[in-house]
Amino acid sequence: MSKYRINTNCVQAGYTPKNGEPRVVPIIQSTTFKYDTSEDMGKLFDLEASGYFYTRLQNPTNDHVAAKIAALEGGTAAMLTSSGQAASFYSIFNICSCGDHVVSSTTIYGGTYNLFAVTMKRMGIEFTFVAPDADDETLDAAFRPNTKAVFGETIANPALAVLDIERFAAAAHRHGVPLIVDNTFATPINCRPFEWGADIVIHSTTKYMDGHASGVGGVIVDSGKFDWMAHAERYPGLTTPDESYHGITYVEKFGQEGAYITKATAQLMRDFGSIQSPQNAFLLNLGLETLHVRVPRHCENGMAVAEYLQNHEKVAWVNYPSLKDNQYYALAQKYLPNGSCGVVSFGVKGGRKAAEAFMKELKLAAIVTHVADARTCVLHPASATHRQMNDQELEAAGVSPDLIRFSVGIEDKRDIIADLEQALSKIG
Repeated sequence: MSKYRINTNCVQAGYTPKNGEPRVVPIIQSTTFKYDTSEDMGKLFDLEASGYFYTRLQNPTNDHVAAKIAALEGGTAAMLTSSGQAASFYSIFNICSCGDHVVSSTTIYGGTYNLFAVTMKRMGIEFTFVAPDADDETLDAAFRPNTKAVFGETIANPALAVLDIERFAAAAHRHGVPLIVDNTFATPINCRPFEWGADIVIHSTTKYMDGHASGVGGVIVDSGKFDWMAHAERYPGLTTPDESYHGITYVEKFGQEGAYITKATAQLMRDFGSIQSPQNAFLLNLGLETLHVRVPRHCENGMAVAEYLQNHEKVAWVNYPSLKDNQYYALAQKYLPNGSCGVVSFGVKGGRKAAEAFMKELKLAAIVTHVADARTCVLHPASATHRQMNDQELEAAGVSPDLIRFSVGIEDKRDIIADLEQALSKIG
């Protein structure tokens, strides 16, 4: 068989050992690679041959794992990065430069918002933020002649808004730009954005893909479907000669399927060096091998917790896309019919002070700056991940001051609910 189902690809894709080679993806913990002649090395630097010369750009361990993730998402090429934040930055900067513009959903992770609205703004790249449920007229009005991309999250962190991928992709394509989707919370087990028109997918692999809070990382996956040459004037970095590589034109040399990731690797990774360590890539692969087993359990537990909280007298509100009365339920059924994720957002009666008091009483769930791993954890985003936002920005991002982000692990759901019960019993 040459084409396996996604559950099998979680275990098998990306690495096929030859006779006598290691059964498990090997950790190539080396900064450098030896060659017999300068001519051999020169061909690598000129992108005339494939291979490895310095781990700041590429490493075999990383490439095996990236290939697995590309297979899971249904993409043509992928590149691991040192963090999800690096993946967000590279995905945009690979096709944008000073003076360019990007349209983004408002409901995105707080760190991503700060990257876009503050840091990249200082680099001369401007972002317009549009609500994920904005009508088509409002969405179209956000585009400018210098717009280069559209960005959104399949399931927003922590607002849990579900992006209408098909509609955002249609808007992006009407204006001749790609749609970039952060698929971290859904994972390719529950949603494959390329099947709905997205062009580039990114993940913070630190979350469900790793699954055990053991290694920070990110990944960028290209669908290979966006026609860069059809919009050649808008993307000169891909469609005109790169003088730093002796005049190579990426689309001409590597095709529509390989140009975007090759440029990101050869140019951005060369200059910024935000590569994932081979050790972390090895740990990530271990997590990927059980992704198809863990994600359904996260969703099962998440649904049980959401239903429990919804019926508790001390809980003011619950947000979980798979609940039938949720505003994103219809979109969740369209894009995430097998379950959304293991993250539940909610507020307790009494507001912010009550939320902080409740969190102190939790025993099983740990207060950590993390989300989406095997252990149940909890965070107050307004005090942590979204702390840099003002009240107006928090509201636009779907983060109320009382919002508690509860990341349900894969423990026994009865124990998770018992922990919630004892903590709730001790507040107001």
